[in-house]
Amino acid sequence: MAAAGTCGTGTRSTGSMVAAASTNNVTSFQRRGPRASGADSGCSRLVSIAGTRPSVRNGQLLVSTGLPALDQLLGGGLAVGTVLLIEEDKYNIYSPLLFKYFVAEGIVSGHALLVASAKEDPADILQKLPAPLIDDSYKKECDEDVCSHKMEPDIKMKIAWRYQLLPKMEAGPVSSSRFGHYYDISKRIPQELIETSKWHGFFLPEKISSAFNVESCSLTPGYMKLLQFIQNIIYKEGFDGSNPQKKQKNILRIGIQNLGSPLWGDDICCTENCDTSHSLTKFLYILRGLLRTSLSACIITMPTHLIQNKAVIARVTNLSDTVVGLESFIGSEKETNPLYKDYHGLIHIRQIPRLNNLIYDISDVKDLAFKLKKKLFTIERLHLPPDLSDTVSRSSKQDLAESTKLLGPGCGMTAGGKKHLDF
Repeated sequence: MAAAGTCGTGTRSTGSMVAAASTNNVTSFQRRGPRASGADSGCSRLVSIAGTRPSVRNGQLLVSTGLPALDQLLGGGLAVGTVLLIEEDKYNIYSPLLFKYFVAEGIVSGHALLVASAKEDPADILQKLPAPLIDDSYKKECDEDVCSHKMEPDIKMKIAWRYQLLPKMEAGPVSSSRFGHYYDISKRIPQELIETSKWHGFFLPEKISSAFNVESCSLTPGYMKLLQFIQNIIYKEGFDGSNPQKKQKNILRIGIQNLGSPLWGDDICCTENCDTSHSLTKFLYILRGLLRTSLSACIITMPTHLIQNKAVIARVTNLSDTVVGLESFIGSEKETNPLYKDYHGLIHIRQIPRLNNLIYDISDVKDLAFKLKKKLFTIERLHLPPDLSDTVSRSSKQDLAESTKLLGPGCGMTAGGKKHLDF
């Protein structure tokens, strides 16, 4: 009985301790609870910004480049606060398409835009943006393209096994995802979307004056004016976070065309040892500092093939976060090469940003090519056509026979052949 009474007393004491703990909100999950709620609130805060998503690798906030295949190559998209440098192709035909995709994606996603150019008025650039495609219409376009370029079954079986084991690129949109859209380059974006969007234009001939002097900062007048314009937009609109925006948080997309060209007053493309060789690098250094402390992402197209000083190109690459190069087949030997007849150029992922990591993220795909179709700009893995010949050609047989005669029966004999294998 005493034991039972002691046990009952222990039970009552344990019950009172649990009740007291529940009253004081002290449980075994006390330390983990705030972290879970904090993570949920952080996730909801990232998702609350339209047209963005957190990276599955490092949690960095991402925006789409307007080309889902390029997003996939860059690790999910373009990180907020970073610079995407597009190395223009030789004749500047395909790089403006990537620029327009980036700007059009901003309009569709409801982001604020800042378009800067020294060649074309930003208002005219917006009028030439491609029209967005709905998922159903894109699937129809893909089906038509697949039917027109469908391979024969027997030919498909003869493709090298190394190509069959490679993972496939993203071919179509995911209907449930709002991150990234597809566009029809044969149509123009609806005027209603442009009117409802919020954008700022910087046209260099209208912003700069001949009396503007910036000798003290060693920057060209065009670069100085553009930096001031970007800084004012970031601070006034509250993208830096110091002045909370009245409405919901938004992303500022910055697009700069033909940076470094003589149109910006920079002679870096004219001579190898120019007086303003450091002006471009200083501009990129200050620009990246503004982006790091704001909800903004920037795309820059630059004619790097015109820059004669290779050291400047290396510094520009180091000051950029993501570098993508376009190599067009126009005017080159590859244009008439039958191996590249199905493509219009090569795309090189030269650099992927290192964010919250100790090592660089290297793309696992090296052989990439792009193709400009009637309505779409696609990025594909470079697949060379298979060799379907079952026998060696007659000329190669004769050369092989002559080399065999000249070699002789022994390795020690001296042969007088002219072939590379003759010794």
